[in-house]
Amino acid sequence: MKQLTLNRESLFRGSLILVNKTHPFRETALPPLIPVRESSGQLLERRAASLLQSLMEEIGGWRHITPVSGWRSKKEQREIWEESLRDKGEEFTRRFVALPGCSEHETGLAIDLGFRKSLLDYLRPDFPRRGVCQTFRERAADFGFIERYPAGKEAVTGISHEPWHFRYVGAPHAAIMRELSLTLEEYTEFIKNYPPEHPYLRREKNLLLAVSYIPAVPEGATKIRLEERYPHSLSGNNGDGFILTEWRRTHADTKELRRA
Repeated sequence: MKQLTLNRESLFRGSLILVNKTHPFRETALPPLIPVRESSGQLLERRAASLLQSLMEEIGGWRHITPVSGWRSKKEQREIWEESLRDKGEEFTRRFVALPGCSEHETGLAIDLGFRKSLLDYLRPDFPRRGVCQTFRERAADFGFIERYPAGKEAVTGISHEPWHFRYVGAPHAAIMRELSLTLEEYTEFIKNYPPEHPYLRREKNLLLAVSYIPAVPEGATKIRLEERYPHSLSGNNGDGFILTEWRRTHADTKELRRA
């Protein structure tokens, strides 16, 4: 076993941070950013950008899909908010524009995509449920992305349906959310039911993936004990704890899943 010590700032970093009007983003948690593609001025977190590029290459997406909005600074988000209030009114703005400081775009983990055409709405780009756009939507979870604001979940997310807005959460979380029809808000609460002793188990080919929740120590650092033989990833949830993902590959681990 090995022990990791996570400081409070670690709570606000990682691909599974929840950012909404009750969970503002901390600018100090911004990860390194790279261009979505060479010809685009849009930026994303390095891993998210790489996987987005891989997905687009696989489906030939860039021929018909354009990146509309990736990372935004808090200043830019405020300008968009104020312009929308002025031009479209408060009701529209609260439905489709996140409050400055509470936008996923500020994390570098979210991107708006549009079907390529001469006129494109910056706030509500067309991303239809057909053709290459639908192919992207259907394959997104395989590359760690979710459609962040689905129809019917407006009361949960606080944002109207946005079929163009995708969020990188990583594997295996995107696939779990898709299969269980969970938003990030719901998944954040769902995974709290699974401590490290009884993790949520998922099989992917010859891998046994174990996902669990570790509450943060209210004051000071949180200490986590890990099996050294398991590759793992950790993400804060931007609130009260951490989500641990372990890739268990041993024969004994596979038998454990069969018994479960």
